[in-house]
Amino acid sequence: MFNFATDIGIDLGTASILVYVRDKGIVINEPSVVAIERDTGKVLAVGEDARQMIGRTPGHIVAIRPLKDGVIADYEVTETMLRYFVNKVCGSQRIFRPRVVICVPSGVTSVEKRAVMEATMQAGAKKIHLIEEPMAAAIGAGLVVGEPNGNMIVDIGGGTTDIAIISLGGIVVSESLRIGGDEFDEAIVRHIKKMYNLMIGERTAEEIKIQIGSASPEGGNPTMEIRGRDLVTGLPRTLKLTAMEAFQALSETIMQIVDGVKSVLERTPPELAADVMDRGIVMTGGGSLLNGLPKFLSQETGIPVNLSEEPVSAVAQGAGFFLDHIDKHKNSLLMAKID
Repeated sequence: MFNFATDIGIDLGTASILVYVRDKGIVINEPSVVAIERDTGKVLAVGEDARQMIGRTPGHIVAIRPLKDGVIADYEVTETMLRYFVNKVCGSQRIFRPRVVICVPSGVTSVEKRAVMEATMQAGAKKIHLIEEPMAAAIGAGLVVGEPNGNMIVDIGGGTTDIAIISLGGIVVSESLRIGGDEFDEAIVRHIKKMYNLMIGERTAEEIKIQIGSASPEGGNPTMEIRGRDLVTGLPRTLKLTAMEAFQALSETIMQIVDGVKSVLERTPPELAADVMDRGIVMTGGGSLLNGLPKFLSQETGIPVNLSEEPVSAVAQGAGFFLDHIDKHKNSLLMAKID
């Protein structure tokens, strides 16, 4: 059966990919992972099925995360992943190719933009609109960005943290840090390796971050039992990790994000800075769910910080807004369009 084209919005994240379909909302939220055979390059699994294979594959299979720090690290695998999700939404046999709104970090280079657009075109798109993630996140979080008032957004994704001051439908000041939820995981892995000579996998590190990770040493000291490989004996070993140790592992990375926020505030025009003091900072992205992070950022900056209602899907929701109003707002789409 042939399908007509469906306009879609894509949050192409380092950790996960969310797909918004016009008039339907978010229909896909899966990890940005592809499992392939080493020798043939044959795709075995995409999304959640592939994520389950990370760290558990035999020698002839590799689970790849084709995006690194918010940009394409493996072009061919990214194209394969995009085609898989576009076909899943639109059908592999379709009469028309879809229009696609796709989100990218604010700090990407022209080469990185081109790579995203070309991969999306090869995956089956007819027209592509690129928008910057902080703008999409602000709209998805419910901020009114078209008025002459300052709004500050901090979007912590898997590979990047985008910080921006938005006014009159545009970004006034911004900074994109190649730091995100993945860096939190890596910091935990490094800390446990250094302190205990224990090597853990990235999935275990993510579980530690979610269960006992914190941006503040306050709030008790729960523990979590973890398992890994002893680097001295080479044998499996169990360890009890405390929330205080998780905080110590994460503190340096968290401070890099805080310093980025302060840097943007220092470059913000005084009138917009006054607006931010009144309205507060809005946080989005999966990384903003780290326990105590909004409160800690508020303490460090002296500005109220609010977590959006749906932080994980805010960027995709913003892409969906542009998609639903694409004819009215196409001149506002902030980067490029390819016919």
